[in-house]
Amino acid sequence: MATISMRNVLNGGGVNRIAAPTTRSKGVSKLAPMQSKRFSVRAEAETPKPTNAVKAVPAKPAVPAVPAVKKTSAVTYKIPEPKTFFVRPDQYGAVAGAALPFAFRLATGAFTSGYSVSFKPNDESKYSVARMGGQMVVESSAIDGFKRPAQPIVLYEFEACPFCKKVREACAILDLDVMFKPCPKDSPTFRPEAIADGGKKMFPYLKDPNTGMAMYESDDIIQYLFNEYGDGEVPLTLRLGPVTAITAGLGLLGRMGKGSKYRDAKVPEMPLQVWSYEASPFCKVVRETLVELELPHLMISCARGSPKRQQLFEEKGLFQVPYLIDPNTGVEMFESAEIVEYLEKTYSL
Repeated sequence: MATISMRNVLNGGGVNRIAAPTTRSKGVSKLAPMQSKRFSVRAEAETPKPTNAVKAVPAKPAVPAVPAVKKTSAVTYKIPEPKTFFVRPDQYGAVAGAALPFAFRLATGAFTSGYSVSFKPNDESKYSVARMGGQMVVESSAIDGFKRPAQPIVLYEFEACPFCKKVREACAILDLDVMFKPCPKDSPTFRPEAIADGGKKMFPYLKDPNTGMAMYESDDIIQYLFNEYGDGEVPLTLRLGPVTAITAGLGLLGRMGKGSKYRDAKVPEMPLQVWSYEASPFCKVVRETLVELELPHLMISCARGSPKRQQLFEEKGLFQVPYLIDPNTGVEMFESAEIVEYLEKTYSL
């Protein structure tokens, strides 16, 4: 498992300086001057056509680690204080709609493979979801016994696609970090890149730099991931064929196609990093914005039972997701509503 270094310290309530990234516009191959525009967007879902194509390709160079941040000044942004289990009043509807997949998918993607719970004497230096009466709840999983990829897998997909969701759930269960290259409809960068590389207008499209494998078909991708990075046994909720796809699609209705269509945005020089997991409604609303703005991002997967929860707890003194790190501006922050506002202010045109 690749270790993600998080060098920057969260300035709770402080001010970070933000540089304006390069601009882009759909259908334009070269960088364009920044313009201030507003667009009215009608989101629509897209269903890929089935195929059995599997293609092996030579291994590509490693996905680079997030480099050290160079802070510059242009715009100021105040970092919010993290508030555990807090929903901002104006976000009730968004979070409720984003929670719908949790019910339809029976919490698939909320727990890592082999998840279990035990009680141990309280230790304040350890992450715990709950502490009571001198005891702490300890969550564990079978992940430490699985093969870990040296480099993050690369996934071309978009949020409002039920077939893509199935693969994201598998990545959460297997605790796999993923370099997402968002491919919303009409996006100018990664959708054409995926089509040129794989030869088909179909999503999800996976590339594994650790094995040289590149492939379509969500069910084939899921089986590959469990064979390569798990125990080979795909959970029942991911192998019910049409039932899995239908329930994944029904769960997306609460957000009415959010995360399906591109909105003009600036181009970040480096991928963003987000600590997240698929079943969290707070993470989903952030992912929708990342996808619509076609912002490449390395997802540090941390579903329940993930050993990476302890890593974030040690780094920041608490565990809470989503947690965003933007190496382009030096901003690090919790709180989904404020993360969305930051992304819109920094990258949306």
